[in-house]
Amino acid sequence: MEQARAEGFDGFVAARWSALFHLARLLCGGDLHRAEDLLQEALVKLWFVWPKVADEAPEAYVRKVLARAAARSARRRWWGERPVAQLPDLPQPEDVSAVVAERSRLEEALAQLTPGQRAAVVLRYYQDLPEKQVAAALGCPVGTARSHATRGVARLRRLLADVIDPVG
Repeated sequence: MEQARAEGFDGFVAARWSALFHLARLLCGGDLHRAEDLLQEALVKLWFVWPKVADEAPEAYVRKVLARAAARSARRRWWGERPVAQLPDLPQPEDVSAVVAERSRLEEALAQLTPGQRAAVVLRYYQDLPEKQVAAALGCPVGTARSHATRGVARLRRLLADVIDPVG
């Protein structure tokens, strides 16, 4: 029974895909990406009611779902991502090895801190947690967490300054 349902649905989609996609594209003002999303949404809804509408008018049902969904999506404002036909060129860093080397230097310097200092510095400045949350995570008073972070940053500065300027 389930296989017959799937075969009937697959046959309908294969036969009517281009016409339904054309309708969705027109409803979306020519936006191909929105049209694909709209049609997929309509076909998912059709799948769930397929046994009821398969023998009657599945195309009419999909048209109604498409029209309503297009009207609903047109009323919603979307300020997020918009798909584009061509991806923008992303700026590439000049020397990736320099970024890796810098990160490695920082990790080596962090490894030289005490566990409390390291945890306080990472939580406070890398994770950007407020002092109260750092203290709660470390299980100590806020003043102790602040002290660990301050001493850790001071030691990091010294360690990194030695690597940069070994003479000073």
